[in-house]
Amino acid sequence: MSVVEIRTAVESDLPRLRAVFRDSSWSNEGNRELLVEHPEFLELSANAVREGRTRAAAINGNIVGFASVADATGRLELEDLFVDPAFMRQGVGRALIRDVAEQARRRGVRRVEVDANDHALRFYEEVGFVALERVALDHGTAMRMTLDVTPV
Repeated sequence: MSVVEIRTAVESDLPRLRAVFRDSSWSNEGNRELLVEHPEFLELSANAVREGRTRAAAINGNIVGFASVADATGRLELEDLFVDPAFMRQGVGRALIRDVAEQARRRGVRRVEVDANDHALRFYEEVGFVALERVALDHGTAMRMTLDVTPV
């Protein structure tokens, strides 16, 4: 397995982050119909990067994934987690979750929450998230999940 390095994303990373976002989104067959219907969903905003809320995962200096978080009352909200399909199942997503958990600990919050699409449920369960409830989104539903990051 290659070493995954994680750092804060910068604006010059946006073209690569956008490519990872598009490729990862298209890789999920269950989302394709919705993406064809709403191509605007494939446009990654620069806001999280500009605000310093996005962390990029790189292997040999090449960005292969990223995660964005937002502060919420008493928790961190995982807004984005995307991995280049060519690097899925190689520990990139897990490394990003470890990094997000560490960010939460540094900020003094006890949990991270995410609205997980059905295709991502197994991954989130494997990295320690617990399902809370089904929630309605603008275009479908997701499972609201939480990860306790309290130091052991």
